[in-house]
Amino acid sequence: MSAPSTQQWFKSSYSGGSGTECVECARTQDGALIRDSKNQGGSWLTVRRQAWRAFTNALRDKRISQP
Repeated sequence: MSAPSTQQWFKSSYSGGSGTECVECARTQDGALIRDSKNQGGSWLTVRRQAWRAFTNALRDKRISQP
């Protein structure tokens, strides 16, 4: 996947915006990247498209509880 610096990162609409415990995501051709918003230069997770879709569908369908 592309280097994170070239990606368009975004925070969840559920993010409090106060700089605490947030993650940022970036869509890629193959899926998504996920990183800690407080450590933007650090490591990131790569999630394949099918796994990302299953995760977001589970959240939407409330099969996974949200804080």
